Amino acid sequence: RAHTSVTETDIIMAVYGSWSFWNEKFWLPHNVTWADLRNDETHTYPQADDLILPIGIAFILLLVRFCFERVIAIPFANLLGLKIPARHTPEDNTILEKVYRSVSKQPDAKRIEGLAKQLDWSERQVQRWFRRRRNSDRPSVLKKFKESCWRFAFYLSVFIYGVWTLHDAEWASDTTMCWRGYPMLNISDKLYWYYMIELAFYWSLTISQFFDVKRRDFWQMFVHHIATIMLLSYSWVTNFVRIGSLTLIVHDCADFFLEAAKMFNYAKWENMCNVIFLFFAIAFFATRTVIFPFWIIYSAMFESISLLAFFPAYYLFSVLLLTLQALHLFWGYLIVAMVLNMIRSKEINVQDTRSDSEEETTNGSEQDITNADGDHAVTNGRM
Repeated sequence: RAHTSVTETDIIMAVYGSWSFWNEKFWLPHNVTWADLRNDETHTYPQADDLILPIGIAFILLLVRFCFERVIAIPFANLLGLKIPARHTPEDNTILEKVYRSVSKQPDAKRIEGLAKQLDWSERQVQRWFRRRRNSDRPSVLKKFKESCWRFAFYLSVFIYGVWTLHDAEWASDTTMCWRGYPMLNISDKLYWYYMIELAFYWSLTISQFFDVKRRDFWQMFVHHIATIMLLSYSWVTNFVRIGSLTLIVHDCADFFLEAAKMFNYAKWENMCNVIFLFFAIAFFATRTVIFPFWIIYSAMFESISLLAFFPAYYLFSVLLLTLQALHLFWGYLIVAMVLNMIRSKEINVQDTRSDSEEETTNGSEQDITNADGDHAVTNGRM
């Protein structure tokens, strides 16, 4: 990256910094100014205008995903023998379509009776039309598989990149180095791209969510993605990048197990799904209920005491870390409940219960997905 002595951000912050959003009294320790954090030939610090780049990279990731799902995900699904139920397309009917779109997707018995009389159909025919119409709106198992396959590939790739980035980082073995000399802490090119790619991925999730499998917690996940972007951006601007990178690697190492378990669940490889899910559960609890609170949060709240001049942005960052840990405990509770249910029933169900059920069909026939590609849109895109 090119280093310049004065950036547009420097000028803006110099002019408005004393009273604007970028007030140095909030963002920086006492006696530190934004001018002190300019890039030059020997120093590279996070800059606020760096946060524009991930938005552009997000669109590149969406293009990569589009190609990945067709070139890799679908052949892999065929290799696993993924099957999808046959679908019956409802016949065109203007009256029923209007009711479906503007009144109810599941009309009650009284309305069914009225529509049957109006169309001179049997009630069973009307019920079957609505059932098939609902099925036509539901995402196929192939679409869900492609979504999980893409996420698995990204999470695994970014985890490997994160390990490569941090394996020789001094703060990975000594977390006090996250705070010594703060905020004058240089970032390497590897660390820069680690943050940019992670941010870009969450931007891509935010965009693709509107085209992906629609789930019951659509808006909750949308808020989650935005909150993740804000947390990463916040840690970037405040140069809490070292502790932020440790937070990223801790989260990345469990997620690809969950997506792999989902893929094998969709393909009906139950034993493989169960084994991988147990690996996910172990990785989740080891990293998010042990390592994260007792290594990362401990460093942020206790090791930093003697090494850092406290300021408002630091306190807010600590609150965000604690909030994240509260979410971990909640998710951990859900995982424990799932594992206990597995022990009682002797099988794990990792089906994403946020989605509608797979199919409502009166025909149990299945078809291979080899020729089904054209019937499924490519879309979708966690903390």
